[in-house]
Amino acid sequence: MVTSIRKFFKKHIQPKSDKADERSEHALQVATAALLIEMMKADGKVSEDERRVVLHTLQSKFNLTREETRSLKELAKEKIGKATDYYEFTSLIHKGLSYAQKVEIIEHLWQIALTDKHLDKHEEYMVRKIADLIYVEHKDFIEAKIRVKKNLSL
Repeated sequence: MVTSIRKFFKKHIQPKSDKADERSEHALQVATAALLIEMMKADGKVSEDERRVVLHTLQSKFNLTREETRSLKELAKEKIGKATDYYEFTSLIHKGLSYAQKVEIIEHLWQIALTDKHLDKHEEYMVRKIADLIYVEHKDFIEAKIRVKKNLSL
């Protein structure tokens, strides 16, 4: 009897958990994409370089094909249109990612902000705000900025 109960739980309970994990992972991808897209628009100008950085970041970070990346970007844009603020995205990231992964997102945001070799005050404000909302310490916020500047030779 114990064996049949175990089989039942493995068959009916485990797949639901896997599906929930998959939905959670997808929600984190959408939230991350939304923040990257918003960063791209923060200074009021969207360059081709920024678009390329966002697409490349999403593709490599989540190991997606070009088509999957474009679909993710479109879904994120749709979510952005319905959202009233960043909390919808940052709360998922704060709860669902490790501290190191959060710092990595801040680094990606800096990379987008600095792609045009100029840091607009709105871009800096946005990175700072998101760092605060996902509880990234100030020293890690600054270190991420320094790493990106060094990589971009700024």
